[in-house]
Amino acid sequence: MQTLTVGLGDRSYPIHIGTGLLAHAELLKSHLPKGRVAIVTNTTVAPLYLEKLRETLGQLGVSSVTVILNDGEVYKTSETLNLIYDALLTHRCERSTPLIALGGGVIGDMTGFAAACYLRGVPFIQIPTTLLSQVDSSVGGKTGINHPLGKNMIGAFYQPQLVLADISTLNTLPDKELSAGLAEVIKYGLIRDLPFLEWLEQNMDKLLARDLEALQYAVFRSCENKAEVVAADEREGGERALLNLGHTFGHAIESGMGYGNWLHGEAVAAGTIMAADLSQRLGWISEADVARVRALFLRANLPVISPDLGVEKYLEFMGHDKKVEGGKLRFVLLKQIGHAVIEGNVPPVLLQQTLEACVA
Repeated sequence: MQTLTVGLGDRSYPIHIGTGLLAHAELLKSHLPKGRVAIVTNTTVAPLYLEKLRETLGQLGVSSVTVILNDGEVYKTSETLNLIYDALLTHRCERSTPLIALGGGVIGDMTGFAAACYLRGVPFIQIPTTLLSQVDSSVGGKTGINHPLGKNMIGAFYQPQLVLADISTLNTLPDKELSAGLAEVIKYGLIRDLPFLEWLEQNMDKLLARDLEALQYAVFRSCENKAEVVAADEREGGERALLNLGHTFGHAIESGMGYGNWLHGEAVAAGTIMAADLSQRLGWISEADVARVRALFLRANLPVISPDLGVEKYLEFMGHDKKVEGGKLRFVLLKQIGHAVIEGNVPPVLLQQTLEACVA
């Protein structure tokens, strides 16, 4: 097991990364009161890992209220959020009752948002079970739900007390979901960690073959990068926005295609190709650099061509991006491979060229 700390003063918390961690009651003990917890999970994860978690909690003398939601991005809504509140209120959960998110990014985001709002704030713990949630969404305290006009537009910054990333849960992850998680892993190499990107180029086959040692290293290195960024810029006033490479385009794809039709990681992959293309049109990176980025995403079995929503539709959805400032679109782009910047002065003609060139 490896442990990292997200350094946020008195709100700092550990990230434990390893295999078989769901059975390690001692990792949870100091974060749980005597009594009970509320576990929020979904119809896919519950049959796989809910009983194991309940057994581990039982060793600590902790009982649980369980909320099992439908699985999928399409359910990341206010209506589903209310199902969590209904259960918490029905079972008279108190301010000392922690919420445990057992699942992927959708479960983690909604559970964290529910924890931020219920009784004006209750503790919560992240137990991410997908690669994407282990390397990205479970760390950093971004919580929220989707709106028809934009992804993750309603939410709160609310940090967990603990992240428990059990690499063993990736054994049951569908291949498509594993690849989707790799999009966020590759992102860290592109924006700030060139040695990690080079390692990914050398070890992609091991990751796709679910080599546990390689997966644990990828999760650790990704979380290490994210923890550093979050500690320096918790509320995305500056550097943290760089973590959104490919997301401005990717969120437009998700919104435009209807939530759930493209996995988040798939949309981020295609969006990152758009960001690389735009970076090349600005003269910052070469055609060979763009080809290098495209080749790595292809090796990860990720899409590198975006759906043709039409330029106007892309601009409409991107206009709801959280990085918009003063009505102006801002993009995370690559000054070079391994170094990203935020750019708010993109010539419209170059943006249009990218939106036309990267779709099919």
